[in-house]
Amino acid sequence: MQSEYLYILIWVGPFFFLFIILEFLITNYHHLKIYKWKDLMASGTFGIGTILLTPLIKAFITTSLFYLAYDMFNPINDGIRQNILGYSSFGWEWYIWIFCMLIDDFVYYWFHRLNHTVRVLWAAHIVHHSSQHFNFGTGVRNGWFTLFYKPLFYMWIAALGFRPEMVLICMGIESLWQFQLHTQFISKLGIFDKFINSHTMHQVHHAKNVEYLDKNHGGILNLFDRLFGTWKEFDHEIAIEYGVVHDPKSYNPWDILMHEYKCMFNDVKRSKNIYQAMMYIFGEPGWSPDKSTLTVKEQQRLLLNS
Repeated sequence: MQSEYLYILIWVGPFFFLFIILEFLITNYHHLKIYKWKDLMASGTFGIGTILLTPLIKAFITTSLFYLAYDMFNPINDGIRQNILGYSSFGWEWYIWIFCMLIDDFVYYWFHRLNHTVRVLWAAHIVHHSSQHFNFGTGVRNGWFTLFYKPLFYMWIAALGFRPEMVLICMGIESLWQFQLHTQFISKLGIFDKFINSHTMHQVHHAKNVEYLDKNHGGILNLFDRLFGTWKEFDHEIAIEYGVVHDPKSYNPWDILMHEYKCMFNDVKRSKNIYQAMMYIFGEPGWSPDKSTLTVKEQQRLLLNS
């Protein structure tokens, strides 16, 4: 396939900002306070940075890793790509796209969930959750460091025999779906809420209410949230508060980007042994040996027992 198909996000980048401008104008006209100018500028900075970094990472990191995995595990024998497990590598048939998209959604779920439950990954992902507003601007507010390790979660799909271009396009489709979830103007979708990761479900995901923390990690489907116990339905009786518990309290993009890394480094410095240091890096966010700070699971158990 032609290489230009690999840059879906670059093509649609201007449309992201068009949607942000339209939503901003509509909400201002109706006096809805879902945007704050300084917050939008911070989100826009991260969005522009992502658009600038994406071609570089796609070209020199992601594509290289995917082709490396594809070639290593799918060598050419007598002119035919044969996976080392004994079957022919996959082509471009429509049903192969469906399988690839389903596997991509599965990988996205675990990539996203681990970004919430492993502190060193959360330190990169927290950027996306740092806004106290939920809007299309938040949809482009992505931490730049996640771009560098995300390919490691997906390269095994190419190793299975799916074309690297197909994997990249499926990842792009996933990202497009994720962006459009960041709006409060679309309510519950009825029967589609049974299997689709919808806008209200993503509002739950961005909430800092204890009962909503670490829920709804899915990409396009909510299948894996339901299977692995992280699904939570939107409740109109709960007044949602957006953002993160450990707030950077700044609109400066550099402070937002580095906030959790600095906190993690300070925690590691005061560790009394190697176990504590490793837990502060690779344990769940909020972990502490003396329970002075709590993980999400610990906070939710307290809420349940109160």
